[in-house]
Amino acid sequence: MASLNKVFLIGRLGRDPELRNTQGGMSVCNMSVATDESYTDRNGNAVKRVEWHNVIAFQRQADNCAKYLAKGSQVFVEGSLQTRKWQDKNGQDRYTTEIKAMRVQFLDNKKDGQQQQQPQSFDDALREVDDVPF
Repeated sequence: MASLNKVFLIGRLGRDPELRNTQGGMSVCNMSVATDESYTDRNGNAVKRVEWHNVIAFQRQADNCAKYLAKGSQVFVEGSLQTRKWQDKNGQDRYTTEIKAMRVQFLDNKKDGQQQQQPQSFDDALREVDDVPF
């Protein structure tokens, strides 16, 4: 039987991207992307829930993300889920599940070749995500 490991996200960065290089010289960029959903609960109260996603990009994609993105930037991420095992300072095995980005598309509008001013706060950034048609 066939399987599928595919992730699509539209969200905003919760902090500036973190760029590093592996010992072999490959660029790796870690990003924290927030998505949200709003709904009304059984009692008629509006509920807003934010989900955080760890995203990792490699090579030229990583370089571009670090260069052009910042906290609050809106992105479309296409990739797959990946879980990796690592050891903490005490030698304990830890696991991290993240989205391995195949494509990161920058969604912020540009005016006159300049990056659009970022929202004043992260709450303002999340409000703008509400008008995504899906």
